[in-house]
Amino acid sequence: MIRRVGLSLLTIVALVLVLSVVCQAQALTPLTQHVREVTLKGQARPVGHLPATQTMRLVLVLPLRNQAELDNLLQELYDPSSLSYRHFLTVEEFTFRFGPTPEDYDSVIHFAETNGLTVVGTSRNRVNLGVTGSVASIEQAFHITMGVYQHPTEKRTFFAPDREPTPYLPFPLWHIAGLDNYSLPHPNFVRRAQSELSIKPNATTGSGPSASFLGSDMRAAYYGGTLTGSGQSLGLLEFAGTDLADLNTYYKNVGQTNKVPITLLSTDGTPASCTAFQCDDTEQTLDMTQALGMAPGLSKLVMYVGSSDPAIFNAMATASPLNAQLSSSWTWFPADPATDNPFFQEFAAQGQNLFQASGDSGAWNSTSEIFPADDALLTTVGGTDLQTSSAGGPWSSETAWVDGGGGLSPDKFSIPSYQTATASGCSACSKTLRNGPDVSANANFTFYVCANQTTCTANEFGGTSFAAPMWAGYMALINQQAVANGNLPLGFINPTLCTIGLSSNYTTDFHDITTGSNGFSATTGYDLATGFGSPNGAALINSLAGGSPAPGFRLSASPASVSVVQGKSGTSTITSTVTGGFSSSISLSTSGQPTGVTIGFTPTAITGAGTSTMTITVAPTTVTGTYSIAVMGTSGSTTETTTVTLKVTKATPSFAISASPTSVTVSRGGTGTATITTTISGGFNSAITLSDSGAGNAQTVTFTPSSIPAPGSGTSTMTVIVGLTASLGNHKIAIKGTAGGVSHSTLVTLVVTN
Repeated sequence: MIRRVGLSLLTIVALVLVLSVVCQAQALTPLTQHVREVTLKGQARPVGHLPATQTMRLVLVLPLRNQAELDNLLQELYDPSSLSYRHFLTVEEFTFRFGPTPEDYDSVIHFAETNGLTVVGTSRNRVNLGVTGSVASIEQAFHITMGVYQHPTEKRTFFAPDREPTPYLPFPLWHIAGLDNYSLPHPNFVRRAQSELSIKPNATTGSGPSASFLGSDMRAAYYGGTLTGSGQSLGLLEFAGTDLADLNTYYKNVGQTNKVPITLLSTDGTPASCTAFQCDDTEQTLDMTQALGMAPGLSKLVMYVGSSDPAIFNAMATASPLNAQLSSSWTWFPADPATDNPFFQEFAAQGQNLFQASGDSGAWNSTSEIFPADDALLTTVGGTDLQTSSAGGPWSSETAWVDGGGGLSPDKFSIPSYQTATASGCSACSKTLRNGPDVSANANFTFYVCANQTTCTANEFGGTSFAAPMWAGYMALINQQAVANGNLPLGFINPTLCTIGLSSNYTTDFHDITTGSNGFSATTGYDLATGFGSPNGAALINSLAGGSPAPGFRLSASPASVSVVQGKSGTSTITSTVTGGFSSSISLSTSGQPTGVTIGFTPTAITGAGTSTMTITVAPTTVTGTYSIAVMGTSGSTTETTTVTLKVTKATPSFAISASPTSVTVSRGGTGTATITTTISGGFNSAITLSDSGAGNAQTVTFTPSSIPAPGSGTSTMTVIVGLTASLGNHKIAIKGTAGGVSHSTLVTLVVTN
């Protein structure tokens, strides 16, 4: 009867907790828009309804916390006068300060599961949650109807919700990705019309077939030095998988060898590999050839493949290790231009730079589908027509490419602070909207391309798709030199580019492109056709990578996440890395640990570069859960922080048994004793029965008491009486404690003498 009452009380408590969550939840609209204007205004004719049993995959995006603090941090990270200049955060540090809380993330998981959705993907920054479910379940969970509509400008139908989703949650989501396929991402390469091949001249100075340009030619034209990107990794965004056989064909045909390891990473279940029958991998292959051509010594190149932008961008933002340079040659038209802001802010906070193709339809207008090229936290790359002095030779001249994207933000992004001074000297520029592109590189129909396991082409493909990965590769060279100089990676370079663009070094660091037009004329200085222009060899690298840094240090933790059972302990190694010859003592301390957790460091301070072992001891009474512990290193007036995530797990009820002494010497006919001790953990509560084996037939073993009463912690005296006929020598006596089907043993060695 007592047991039944206990269960009833537990049931009541559980119901109260559930009701509490339900009462706190509200039908809240996400913070970004999901409904397309064409459906609201009736421009897209409804033609049906998605089948109720059809399975959909969504990404639920949670909002970041402490937005004002994050905005302030981003200002400080890119302000050379700030003590925080380029002191970028790790993923763990970003999550601790700005990511959704574990409780909020758990509440979204609970919401999904209770509404018939299956969780298929989580993220370590707790921003994304991947789910699948039937159309019927999704409509019920988000209070929408999934209609099918005739696309107003394309010969196809699309699916979309009829209203803004309103899930019942304690807080609004940021976005729900996957609710429509109105805008299909498209790559920013174009193929020259066959009728134009005989009219427009082909490239004449490339080292590839038919004098076409190779990725290595772009390296020779825009750099020409010895840096290779060594120690740097680069990430490429792709909305379809690739066939690496095409990349191998490219290198075989041009007589070169790729030595960079390539990782094909699916971010949301989208196949990372594909054949020509499954997808067109022209974009994917040319992205690789241009990035690898510019930086042939990368430590790794990662292809981030997915079906939704939040899935791909969040994978880039949480990779281990992070790629400091990223590139995207795809554009699309979002329902809300703010959709990907959290990921772009995390890139900037973590020292990552995304280069984005500006598009291949000339000057931007209000309907240009060039997102995210006009976002202020990306480096947008426009197109040029390049001439070199010889095959595989240096830069000779450059004009604006007629099809290169650029202009005033179609998505109405406000002009960023770093661009206001630049815009004031540009007559065509907006003084209130974001202007693009930021920089440019060759995009004319002058490249050698292999794709889809068909005949490779020369001088048929062009586009800013080629220019963006070139710049990402160039960024790897910059960061390689920065690290070699003892500096931190550069992160988001736009503020620094604008400073250079207004300085006396501008024409030394950039090729200022002053001829040609994309609808906007190229002019002296910054313009809306080519931005600041293309990189001028090692000069720009030297300006960006900088000289010797000021003395300083940073902390990191490995592992950054430690799981400890109640009553046990765990460790993490805290490492300090230094710049500028820093050699002072760094004292270590922590904050954020829960009640019952004690932390010690061995040694308690690090001098200069070094390590300390952080020991985390968890009391048996510490509440289970996940905690973020801030580890602070202080030297004088400088404090640097890293984060260790502690997961406290419930201890399994158990006991341990030991003997003292562990060896007893007794002569024939004599008596010896040992004390048997049991200790309990994890809430163990049971009597422990003692037994023995292995003493031999001539010995008698007894225990006083014969069992240790509940809860099971105590001692018993083991007495051994040795017979007159006992064998001389050692006898191993196993003492076993048994309770509730669980047993543990210890050994006592009995030494029998005459």
